[in-house]
Amino acid sequence: MDLQLNGKVAVVTGASKGIGLAIVRSLVGEGVRVIAAARTAGPELAGLGDAVTAIPVDLATPDGAEILAARVGEADILVNNLGGVVDASMRAGGFLGVPDDAWQRTYELNLFSTVRVTRALLPGLLRRRGVVVNISSIGARAAFQPVDYGTAKAAMTNLSKALAEEFGPQGLRALTVSPGPTRTQNWGDPDGYAGELAREAGMALDEFLAGVPERMGITTGRLTEPEETAALVTFLVSPQAGNLTGADYLADGGVIKTV
Repeated sequence: MDLQLNGKVAVVTGASKGIGLAIVRSLVGEGVRVIAAARTAGPELAGLGDAVTAIPVDLATPDGAEILAARVGEADILVNNLGGVVDASMRAGGFLGVPDDAWQRTYELNLFSTVRVTRALLPGLLRRRGVVVNISSIGARAAFQPVDYGTAKAAMTNLSKALAEEFGPQGLRALTVSPGPTRTQNWGDPDGYAGELAREAGMALDEFLAGVPERMGITTGRLTEPEETAALVTFLVSPQAGNLTGADYLADGGVIKTV
């Protein structure tokens, strides 16, 4: 299938690893010129050649979005992928253990960065009748820990719908993709989120990961690969999905059971 993306310009945040890096690779494979925003641009981005322009920027700061927008100009596609669980929340052990500064950092990273980047790039996206995809999480739909992360992602999902409704008449499409457990560094690094959960359970990381599909009710019996989510995003930003907007697409292997 020709996705008709050749020559388009995309901005991807949180682009240096995991799902973000997979999205960059997938878009480049369709002929898209990608502006990859990350705090540090690793060798993986450099290895993708001239089709990728890496911009080192901390988007969890108030001025990060304006720094990025000044370098970007106009884009056809925006993928707000930046996000994650902050250390204090990871180790909080529940709602009462999450301090105010952890809530603030979580929202800066997972919601306010998306708000600012979208606001900064929106005029150009409207002129190009572009598309925004926000990478949320199944934590937006179910009460997983940590609670601050889930509520921030729920707000992001709501933001996508609001953008679709307000700016749809001007040609903008806005969508959400909500991954479940994905085989990224967060799930494979002993110092990451899964490593912390494994320690809390008194298990080795490999043993913990082997039991994740059963414990979380993953219907397919395995974690999602980043490339699978990237393929979904690439389709959604293409003209082939031109009448899709305002929806939230799960990439969770069947974790969420509700209709």
